[in-house]
Amino acid sequence: MALESMVGCTIARHSMTWHGAPLHSLAHHSVARHRAQHGTATRVPVPAPCHRSPPCPQGIFVQLVKANSPASLVGLRFGDQILQIDGKNCTGWSSDKAHRALKKASPEKIVMVVRDRPFQRTVTVHKDSTGHVGVVVKKGKIVSLAKDSSAARNGLLTHHYICEVNGQNVIGMKDKQLMEVLADAGNVVTLTIIPAVIYEHMVKR
Repeated sequence: MALESMVGCTIARHSMTWHGAPLHSLAHHSVARHRAQHGTATRVPVPAPCHRSPPCPQGIFVQLVKANSPASLVGLRFGDQILQIDGKNCTGWSSDKAHRALKKASPEKIVMVVRDRPFQRTVTVHKDSTGHVGVVVKKGKIVSLAKDSSAARNGLLTHHYICEVNGQNVIGMKDKQLMEVLADAGNVVTLTIIPAVIYEHMVKR
């Protein structure tokens, strides 16, 4: 399902399952990233299995960004939706077409139009007198909230994965390590979260 691009990020076509062989490494590639403007968003249909749940992602999404890669340096993040590659609209693309577009990209520069993480949101919470934010996390997913905690009052939800803590990527961290990041985060903590149904759909292999 995942396609390893030359720019240091893994992208995937959803909800169609596909496989792309890793492309040859081109360390000299650079990436130009443009935000999608309001009104350019493509329609996201809701498949039947996601009835009464957040819509499962349709299109090409960033699954992994390598540290210090061209993709990371221009701010590509997990969950970003790629709308265009070098001026070509990605809507409805097959895996082969996406693969060909990346292989044909200029060795000097790849221009992408990106919609910033359409399924993620941020919530700011405050620690209590014991230094906790009031969440119980299991394998990166929020499974319960402490009653009357800042997390509960400020709209944090269960069945969501924590993607970032104060802007730091925590995807894939062990729970103990994530708790350490939260402990060191200060009294005011901004959490970036994504619904479990979306996260699990995007990262499944």
